[in-house]
Amino acid sequence: MKKEINKLQYISQEKPFNSHLESILHALEAGCKWVQLRLKNLQEQEVLDIAKVAKQLCTEHQALLIINDYVTVAKKVNADGVHIGLNDMSVAEARMILGSDKIIGATANTIEDIQMHLKADPDYIGVGPYRFTMTKEKLSPVLGLEGFQVIMDKLKSMDITIPIIAVGGITADDIPDLLKTGVHGVAISGDINRAPDMKSKVDGIYQMLEIEN
Repeated sequence: MKKEINKLQYISQEKPFNSHLESILHALEAGCKWVQLRLKNLQEQEVLDIAKVAKQLCTEHQALLIINDYVTVAKKVNADGVHIGLNDMSVAEARMILGSDKIIGATANTIEDIQMHLKADPDYIGVGPYRFTMTKEKLSPVLGLEGFQVIMDKLKSMDITIPIIAVGGITADDIPDLLKTGVHGVAISGDINRAPDMKSKVDGIYQMLEIEN
C-alpha cells in the first residue's frame, strides 16, 4: 500500500554538515519522517552507495526515503519513491520503472507544468521556488506568496486536488501564510539545518502543519 504524503519533506544538504548522510542522520534524529536524498552531478554508483546507507538510516528511524532524479537507484535500494525535476525523466517513465506502489513526485513552476505532470498521475507536486535558494543551480522564476496563491486558486477552480508541496527557501515562519493558500505541506532544508536545536525546530514545524491544516 502506498504511503501518505508527509506535510514536511526534508531535503538533504551537505552544508552546514560534512555530508548528505550526516545531514540526513541529524534530520532523522530530530524527528523528520520524510527524507529526500538530493545529490547532483555525481556518478550513479556514487549515488547508489550513499542511497544504500540513507535507506538503512530511514528504515531504522521509520521514515520514508525519496530519491531525487536517480530512478534506477531508487529501484535498487527499494526507496519509497522518487522526485522528478522539470528537466529529468518523465513521471510516466519513472512509473514504468518503479511500479504502481512507489511514490512519485514532480517539480513544477507554473500551472502548465502541473497540468503536464498530471497526465501521468504523480502522487504529489513540488511547486516553487517560493524564494531564492542556494540549493538549486538553475532556478526557475521565484513565485512568492502571491504566485502560490494564483496557482492554488487556479487548481481549485479546475477541481484539481493533488497534494502540493511548497519548495524553495522556505522557513518555519512562512508556513502559516503558505497553508492559507491551500498547499498540503512544505519542503525545508536550510531552516532545519541551521537550527540550534533541530528537534525543537522540527517539532514546531509539525505542530504548525497540523494546527493550521
